[in-house]
Amino acid sequence: MAITSINLQSYLSLAKTIKNLPKQDFWTAYDAEADILYINFHQPALSADDSELTDDDIIIRYQGDEIIGLSILNVRKQ
Repeated sequence: MAITSINLQSYLSLAKTIKNLPKQDFWTAYDAEADILYINFHQPALSADDSELTDDDIIIRYQGDEIIGLSILNVRKQ
């Protein structure tokens, strides 16, 4: 794949945003068909035993009292 076939500016913009996040490793996956961005704070991803849906269409996933990931719904509308 030629480097000119991707929008490098989009990735640079993402990198600038990531550097301002809390200092914690995370892994992402985007499901284009469902329009959901999954963010996991453990690799491999842990199974949630509880979750809550915010007014912003974000599902916060918990295992006990620990936030183990986020699922951002309707990413194209965010």
